[in-house]
Amino acid sequence: MRRWLESLEAEKGVDHLTTRSRRWVLVSYGILILALATWGLLLARDGGNLRPMLAFLLPLLLFLPSLLGKRPRGHAWLAFVSLLYFMIGVNVAILPGLGWLGWLIALTALALFGGCTFYSRFRSRQLHAQANGS
Repeated sequence: MRRWLESLEAEKGVDHLTTRSRRWVLVSYGILILALATWGLLLARDGGNLRPMLAFLLPLLLFLPSLLGKRPRGHAWLAFVSLLYFMIGVNVAILPGLGWLGWLIALTALALFGGCTFYSRFRSRQLHAQANGS
């Protein structure tokens, strides 16, 4: 895997890969928030309140400053947190009538994990190259 990533960096360039992985993170982050909000509104419609939706959205929203600040460490932590959302998505997928939404949450969380992982690697290398003046 390491050799593959290094050859990809040599072929495409770290700047290009950083830009593409950032776009991947932002799109999957937005879709995950929308999917979780949809699930929360469906729960609230069935006689619940909005507290579960807020409980699921708050951890994601706490990473917004790291995303906007383009910090690789924040993206790495978001990658770990996104795995929790994968588990939530799988649990929602087994609920009657919510399979589509559960799989959307699970697959989007996996996409966010991959995007954050790649972004944190490529952005760290980009910052390291800038610091060394290359």
